[in-house]
Amino acid sequence: MTERVHETTLSFSYSSASRARLVARSVEQEVGAIDDERSATRLTRDGPTVELTIDAADLTALRAAANTWLTLVDVAEQTQSIAAAD
Repeated sequence: MTERVHETTLSFSYSSASRARLVARSVEQEVGAIDDERSATRLTRDGPTVELTIDAADLTALRAAANTWLTLVDVAEQTQSIAAAD
């Protein structure tokens, strides 16, 4: 296992705890599933805020993981917005 020396936290604040819960539930199934020897992610939710903390062995892995999680959260938000519009 490679030592993970780089870390970043992505923080997303929503208008309500229920919206944050839906986004967290949408992406939490990927936590652990896409981790590898170069990066790992933890998800926490506190009321209307969702945080994803990424630990990585190098900056390339950190950037790749951050891009992946930003995309997953974006898809969850868009899907939720479409569902709410119906």
